[in-house]
Amino acid sequence: MEIEIKFRIEDVEKVEEKVKKFAEFVIDKIEEDLYFNSPIRDFRRYDEALRIRKDIEGVSITYKGPKIDKETKSREEIKVGVDNYDKAVLLLKKLGFKEVGKVLKRRKIYRHNNVLICIDSVFNLGDFIEIEVVSDGIEEDIEKAKEEVFKIAESIGLDRKSSLRESYLEMLMNK
Repeated sequence: MEIEIKFRIEDVEKVEEKVKKFAEFVIDKIEEDLYFNSPIRDFRRYDEALRIRKDIEGVSITYKGPKIDKETKSREEIKVGVDNYDKAVLLLKKLGFKEVGKVLKRRKIYRHNNVLICIDSVFNLGDFIEIEVVSDGIEEDIEKAKEEVFKIAESIGLDRKSSLRESYLEMLMNK
């Protein structure tokens, strides 16, 4: 389960300076995400996603379930590491999955306790910040986690009401 909020940001340096005051830097990387649709059901219709991500840390396939509330991007997330990007893409295509879009971004990740703070510069879209608590499969208090991410957002000057629920892929496709 990931409990996540996202905001568009205008002044990346200003936001990042605020984040650096309380969070520890983790990594600066480029992520390439390739999204697929299922031959069985339309993921967009059911608010689901399937992606293959490639970055300096490796390759993963991730399924994201429907969003579970009206205020955040919180949803079930199942992530599996794979050792070969090209073979993972080929496997999905052989099973009838169709490519629907690509998201390319530079991501700077910071950590504050159990919260990840990602400052993203998304190609052809702009700059954003995502604040998320990622569960390791253990049941947790979702409302408590939501309040935690909103509290961090407010501490860096972000208004809860301006939180975005669309994924980067949705934003790019609606552009």
